[in-house]
Amino acid sequence: MNRYVVALGSCLVMGVAVAAVPEDQAQRLGKDLTPLGAEKGGNSAGTIPPWAGGILQPPASYVEGKQHTDPFAQEQPLYEISAENLDTYSELLSQGHQYLLANYPGYKIKVFPSHRTASSPDYIYQRTRENATRAELISRGNGVTGAAAGVPFPIPGDGLEVIWNHILRYRGNSIRFTTNQAAVHRGGNYTLVRQAKEILFEYGQPEMTPEELGNKIFYYKYDVTSPAKLAGNALLVHETLDQILSLRSAWRYTAGQRRVRRLPVLAYDDISPDTDGMLTTDSVDMYNGAPNLYEWNLLGKREMLVPYNSYALHSDQLEYEQILQPKMVNPEYGRYELHRVWVVEGSLRDGLSHRYTKRRFYVDEDSWQILMVDLYNEEGELQYFQEGHPINYYEVPVVASTLEVLYNFDSERYFVDGLDNQESPYDFSFKTRSRNFSSSAMRRKGTK
Repeated sequence: MNRYVVALGSCLVMGVAVAAVPEDQAQRLGKDLTPLGAEKGGNSAGTIPPWAGGILQPPASYVEGKQHTDPFAQEQPLYEISAENLDTYSELLSQGHQYLLANYPGYKIKVFPSHRTASSPDYIYQRTRENATRAELISRGNGVTGAAAGVPFPIPGDGLEVIWNHILRYRGNSIRFTTNQAAVHRGGNYTLVRQAKEILFEYGQPEMTPEELGNKIFYYKYDVTSPAKLAGNALLVHETLDQILSLRSAWRYTAGQRRVRRLPVLAYDDISPDTDGMLTTDSVDMYNGAPNLYEWNLLGKREMLVPYNSYALHSDQLEYEQILQPKMVNPEYGRYELHRVWVVEGSLRDGLSHRYTKRRFYVDEDSWQILMVDLYNEEGELQYFQEGHPINYYEVPVVASTLEVLYNFDSERYFVDGLDNQESPYDFSFKTRSRNFSSSAMRRKGTK
């Protein structure tokens, strides 16, 4: 039987969590909890500081129209973790990081002082407060109602709510940017695929209401500009909120054929276009799409060493060949800090198929950005590991990954997306409309 039909049937027996919290709980937001629901206080050891609003304005060194300067450029690592001292720090590390340290000679984790830099526009805080008492899961957990703009479940009660917080977190209103991605072979060879991208986030618009939202989260498109053999190819996606009610719509333009083709399905473990067979569709942005293939379990909150404030990897002083090394992203430019994360485990439901039978997510409490994912194959073995290296794009402000990495431990290849060191910075002031994301607009562009 078609796996999408099986998945649709399985969603009918999933339980529904009523997620809206009482008013007395919502009143904690902005008090002992941050406006987005994190613990406002630091930890007892003083190694995680209190949240004091995050970055509220760009540092003096920032120049508009240039890449983001590092507010912590003068800091030195507190310590480094390698294979030799892995046992000392294993409780603070994901399974993926432990594997890299134990099996990849030269891999290390440089640990810096922790800074809770996450911040969002004031209207996101206000809308999150409104969502807290009205947002609920619908369609057996495959959709959300009663929410718009802000985080839907700032005081989550289960793992599925945490995942929805990531999917619907604030990412700006509309963006235009250019990035590069690469599938890096074991020996270090790779080809950069350069993509010009545009995104319009319907869900996060300042005036958006739950009643007006409908079933669209965002519109997304990219055009490949190099290498020559792929140049001109394009992808268009209309991302839906409830993908069981209505699957995402996607169109592919192939330059060699000069035609637009509607993709019948682009979901779950379908391979994402232009990723050399490495990245599943639902691994883009660390996780996206309908959650109905998995049983979701909230394992709690932990203090962990995670990629954070990754401005060094974002620097325009770096060439791509300095970042992309054989088997791994150059650990010299990684920055890791101690933060609290929600840990959520997704286990594949009986009778369904997916490349990943189990996924363990580590979700930043301050931004709801997924920072790391341990990925297990059909034999239940750890085979893949994802990292998202975030920064605060402080001119907005918004926290988002500047680089995402997927390691395949079997092949010792890895895939990177988001390389923009030698590109113009993200343009968050870009204005666009939904009509610019139509398949007809894509066809007109392809005939020029």
